[in-house]
Amino acid sequence: GGAAAALAAGIYVLWGPISGRKRRRRGLVPGLLNLGNTCFMNSLLQGLSSCPSFIRWLEEFTAQYRTEQEQPQQQPQHLSVTLLQLLRALSCQEVPEDDVLDASCLLEVLRMNRWQISSFEEQDAHELFHVLTSSLEDERDRQPRVTHLFDVHSLEQPEIIQKQISCRTRGCLPPVSNHWKSQHPFHGRLTSNMVCKHCEHQSPVRFDTFDSLSLSIPAAVWGRPMTLDHCLHHFISSESVKDVVCDNCTKIQAQGILNGQNIENQRTTFVKQLKLGKLPQCLCIHLQRLSWSNQGTPLKRHEHVQFNEFLVMDIYKYRVPGPKSCQEQLSQKNPEEATPGIKDGRAGKPSDAEQPAGTKPLFMNGASSSSSSSPSFLMSPGTFPLAAFPECRAPLYLYRLMAVVVHHGDMHSGHFVTFRRAPGARGSQWLWISDESVRRASLHEVLAASAYLLFYERVHGRGQPQS
Repeated sequence: GGAAAALAAGIYVLWGPISGRKRRRRGLVPGLLNLGNTCFMNSLLQGLSSCPSFIRWLEEFTAQYRTEQEQPQQQPQHLSVTLLQLLRALSCQEVPEDDVLDASCLLEVLRMNRWQISSFEEQDAHELFHVLTSSLEDERDRQPRVTHLFDVHSLEQPEIIQKQISCRTRGCLPPVSNHWKSQHPFHGRLTSNMVCKHCEHQSPVRFDTFDSLSLSIPAAVWGRPMTLDHCLHHFISSESVKDVVCDNCTKIQAQGILNGQNIENQRTTFVKQLKLGKLPQCLCIHLQRLSWSNQGTPLKRHEHVQFNEFLVMDIYKYRVPGPKSCQEQLSQKNPEEATPGIKDGRAGKPSDAEQPAGTKPLFMNGASSSSSSSPSFLMSPGTFPLAAFPECRAPLYLYRLMAVVVHHGDMHSGHFVTFRRAPGARGSQWLWISDESVRRASLHEVLAASAYLLFYERVHGRGQPQS
């Protein structure tokens, strides 16, 4: 009896009261304490922690702060360091003491960066995502453009030493390490080009940056089965811009006029096309569910947008004009002869007779290839799964679903939850997380969710570029 009492006392001293301590089940991740309407932050942190590329980038980015930690003076609290500590704990890379973590430290750092985020007001997870990415970019831009003289770790790198030697000969300072130069994995670029309808002259391509793709739900397909392809095609759909000065048409007109007479600028109609110039390693897709009634009041659209575990982005990628690709050649043929399942401008699932032997349409963005009833595709033949055509090369821009953030409620109040992959070797296992509550989920449950934010990570196959 005395030995049992001593053992119980030892357990209490080491681990605390057994009744008050929860043991996390194997395969689950820690939950996050709700500090008062902070489900928007908790759901976003769970989604970001499921993206290994983003965590690796934070590790490389914060490596420059290790020398600062050794200095005695008080150092400012960095957003990247705080975010990394939280994401590592949520991805089980660091074993936390508790099964429920407190993320109030992140709010404190954001307030230090002049972001006024109240933990007792309704907030939006997508807006917080923009706050985090823009704050990380500001933190990177505040870093010196040359290597600090006390940064011994960077100065001892062979490539830095070589650059120092070359810089000394030119009388310049050594450059800063690549950790400060690299963009975060969600950084991408959009391209916008305009083509004259009259002379087919193309204006210079313009670029713009993005950290997430905000896709609206097309009104043309409201009340009908919708896929992620519908939203992506609507995002890059071309539009006509009237009354635009065309320099090429003006030049052609001037060549036919003699005696140097002044001519007016020729105004024509241009076709504006938006595409993705640089696809990021981690792709965040925001499905805009805000709509407006005839009376001008905000409404939330609850339609389910079908999405898949794998996402092919090749057809949305901007390519420099050159030899026509296999997809373009197929789209120029007779749709009924070139593309199986295309009838009356719609693409459906091909029959067994039409399907090439040994192939399986694995990559249909937002439509299940195993479904018996094919959803209506109001798109071009390019949306049909690439794997259905053996003569086409494998997709270069293939993404795998990592997390889904769902919003329950209306425009004025609600709750955010997250579906995410379990970390580690159990990457095929999915979890459902609502603040402190964590349970296992199936892929079928994930794909049936009404997504608000989708987090994808690029899958690199053999021979595919990493950049």
